[in-house]
Amino acid sequence: MSEEKTKKNITVFGQETEFDGEIEFTDSLVITGKFNGSINATGSLEVESSALCSVTSMKAKSIVISGNVTGPIEADECVELCSGSCVKGDISSRRIRIADDVDFEGSVSMVDSEPSGELFSLVSDEYKSAIVLKSNNPK
Repeated sequence: MSEEKTKKNITVFGQETEFDGEIEFTDSLVITGKFNGSINATGSLEVESSALCSVTSMKAKSIVISGNVTGPIEADECVELCSGSCVKGDISSRRIRIADDVDFEGSVSMVDSEPSGELFSLVSDEYKSAIVLKSNNPK
């Protein structure tokens, strides 16, 4: 039974697939066709060499790109741009790997794995006030 829990589902959008809209997933997605829209995922994403993606946002745990992506990319762990890929958009990630022969136009922001400092020192004063007010208001 523990083996079943570790297995991940992998969904593949084939080369003939054209998808317009928003998609959310928790396991793995491989795109080999055309995708237009936004991706918000907690799983891993792979964009194959035959794929054409135009996104308003692309967010996943890890992202491997071998095809063409236009739009902003954000990964919680890692972004990998493979040889022959074409990316036009800003990238935000903890780690990034860019192979030779990659056409990349955009900026890269490296994010920390954990915020430094105390949690409440990082939030706004307005948010702090709301928390204090709510905690002082018994139900």
